Amino acid sequence: MPRFQFDHIHLRSRDPDAMAQWFEDKFDAKVVRYMQSGRQRVDVSLGGADIFIAPVTPGDGVNPAPVTPCRGLDHFGLFVNGLEAFVADLAAKGVEFTTPLQTVRPGVSMCFIRGPEDISIELLERNPPGA
Repeated sequence: MPRFQFDHIHLRSRDPDAMAQWFEDKFDAKVVRYMQSGRQRVDVSLGGADIFIAPVTPGDGVNPAPVTPCRGLDHFGLFVNGLEAFVADLAAKGVEFTTPLQTVRPGVSMCFIRGPEDISIELLERNPPGA
């Protein structure tokens, strides 16, 4: 049986700073700001979970949120020990892959699947390069 571990939640917001501030104010979350690819990025660390908050701007191709009530979650990620074998098992069970298994950088493999009610789930495995 594969080993699972919670990895992160990824949200999209028109105002990432305000969203991060809300988590900080309401839950005493730690807000982490840094530059990534020349752009400001804001993330939140909450209860051992990382919440990545990506900006949404007009014309960027991000779909509008569904009509409320709805859930504002882009995807959640699960660490899977033995990802390649687990992906094969899911494929055999008819699970829909929205992004096929791929190595995104040395030591990091990932894929996305469509979960119930169209939720997006990232499965990933992190291994030190050369391990």
